[in-house]
Amino acid sequence: MQTTESAETLASVVFRRMQNDILEGRIRPGHPLRVQALKDTYGVGNSPLREALSRLTSHGLVERSEHKGFRVASASARELLEIIKTRCAIEELALRESIEEGDENWEERVLIAHHRLSRTARPEGMSLVDGRTDWEARHREFHLALISGCSSSILIGYCADLQERTFRYRNLSSVRSYRNGLATDEHCAIKDAVLARDADRAVDLLKAHFQATGAVVAESADLE
Repeated sequence: MQTTESAETLASVVFRRMQNDILEGRIRPGHPLRVQALKDTYGVGNSPLREALSRLTSHGLVERSEHKGFRVASASARELLEIIKTRCAIEELALRESIEEGDENWEERVLIAHHRLSRTARPEGMSLVDGRTDWEARHREFHLALISGCSSSILIGYCADLQERTFRYRNLSSVRSYRNGLATDEHCAIKDAVLARDADRAVDLLKAHFQATGAVVAESADLE
């Protein structure tokens, strides 16, 4: 029998693997998640699998029906817009606190993260995002660096979760160019406003960046 510790470890591994498969679009919205098939795919038993599914449900990536079991959460334009709206509200709080309280180390993190992002080529001829590319990793690091001066780990955690859920929607998009390079200019403008400690401008730019990308994805993705 599995020990409690080993079961928890397996549950974490399965959670991360399934989370990546859902976020990267390998398991599509609405796809039924049959327990036996999942056990075969991920090579685990009932206990860690059930724990992983429970965690994915709490993250909004899996839905459970009393009669139909588990399935991948549906994707809709309405939910995407709700995610963008919520992300704008929450990241405004985190960004304003970072600008007000962030020290030189925070400024350095923002500069380094932006430099790495700007030096990383975005793959051509792909969907908007195709898995965990180097560009996507740098993109994530930049947005997290912006709010890393915030002292609330809970708030940063919410921001990171919403970022992942936005990533899922971008992976469902069929767009083949990232807004014609406009995002690159937007990232630079956000970075400049943040380092200038201009909170109002930085927040306005960040919100506009989220909303513009959300609008493109909502138009191009196959959503309910």
